[in-house]
Amino acid sequence: MTETQKRPVDVAVGILMQANGDVLLGQRPEGKPYAGYWEFPGGKVDPGETIFQALQREFVEELGIEVVSAEEWCGIEHVYEHAHVRLHFFISREWRGEPQSLEGQAFAWQGTVGVEPLLPATIPLLEWLDKVRY
Repeated sequence: MTETQKRPVDVAVGILMQANGDVLLGQRPEGKPYAGYWEFPGGKVDPGETIFQALQREFVEELGIEVVSAEEWCGIEHVYEHAHVRLHFFISREWRGEPQSLEGQAFAWQGTVGVEPLLPATIPLLEWLDKVRY
């Protein structure tokens, strides 16, 4: 890992939660590390952005939806071979629009479809979510 990769990168991550407790997972596209793995949508926080602003921007860019509100849920750090990330998770039950695959990624509502493989940092969160789904 290079010196740049040792410093944590802030990442805004959104958990869209439907009324029945299902959550949206996206599949990482070809060309990205861990291509084919499933994760919660989100992305890097740009300079000058708040984490919530980054979350809103990423959801428009990736899925074409507007996150209206979200509650901060938890934060974790994870070190991958390619990057050290500080993940800021938000749960949103209020958004406008229907998710679309704007970056060519697959997505699925977890709870109706079992998806594998999961990105390593995602695995414990799905277990924790069982406690807050409803």
